[in-house]
Amino acid sequence: MKLKLIGCLFVFVLNFSCAQQNNFTFSHGGIIRLDTTKKNIYLSFTGHEFSDGKYIIQEVLKKNCAEASFFFTGDFYRIEGHKEIILQLKEDGHYLGAHSDKHLLYCDWGKRDSTLVSKDSFMVDLANNYDELKKISISKKEAFYYMPPYEWYNEEISDWCKEFGVQILNFTPGTYSNADYTIPSMGKSYLSSDTIYNRIIRHEENSGNGLNGFILLLHIGTDGERTDKMYNRLDKLIVELKKRGYKFLSLKDILPE
Repeated sequence: MKLKLIGCLFVFVLNFSCAQQNNFTFSHGGIIRLDTTKKNIYLSFTGHEFSDGKYIIQEVLKKNCAEASFFFTGDFYRIEGHKEIILQLKEDGHYLGAHSDKHLLYCDWGKRDSTLVSKDSFMVDLANNYDELKKISISKKEAFYYMPPYEWYNEEISDWCKEFGVQILNFTPGTYSNADYTIPSMGKSYLSSDTIYNRIIRHEENSGNGLNGFILLLHIGTDGERTDKMYNRLDKLIVELKKRGYKFLSLKDILPE
C-alpha cells in the first residue's frame, strides 16, 4: 500500500514538474495561472446556492463556440432543478468539477496558515462532492482540478488535496472578475459589472502577458440583491477578447494523462 502511494505521489510530482516548465504559476500549492506564452483564457464558473445565470451563460458559450469550466458544490449538484443545466453543460463539452460538498471555509481570513477544518472532515466533505460527480459519470481523473470554496486555501489544504488525488486550482488575480458576486449593501466592496468589465479590459491592455493563461472566474448565479449581473456582459466580453486573439478553452485541455 505504501509503495502504491509513493508511486502515485511520484506521478503527481512528475506531472506538475512538467506543468511548471510550461509556465504554470503556483500559490500556496495551487495553480493560479496557466501557460502565459499562449493566448488562451480559461473561463471558470463556481456555483453553490445561486444559479440565476445558468441558461444565459450556457447559451452565450454555445453562441461563441467558447469552452469553459464549472465548479459546483455537492449541494449544487444535488438540487433537482439543476439537473438539466448540469447535463447540458456536460453535453456541450465543458469541464465539470468540484467546489467542496458544503462550501466550507478552510482557513482564517486574517491568518491564512490557520486551518479551520480537521483533515477527517475535509476528506469526508471532498469525497462527498466527488461522489456527486460520479453520479453523472465524471471520474476523479476527469475532474482533477479542484476549486476550493471561497477560493481560499493554504498549503495544508493543498497537501490534503494531493493526498486525495486532486490539484487545487484558483482564479488568476488582477482583474477582480470574481467580485461579480458582490452586492450594494457591501458598501465599498461592491463592484458594478461595468467596473469589472473595464478592469478586465484594462488588465489585458496594460499587463505584459495580457490575459494569457488566465483563469478568469465568475459565478453562475448571485444574490438577488445584485440586479446588475455580470453574466449579462459575458457575450460582449467574449466577443471583445476573441477580437484580440484569445481562445476560450476548458481545463479538459490540460488534464494530465
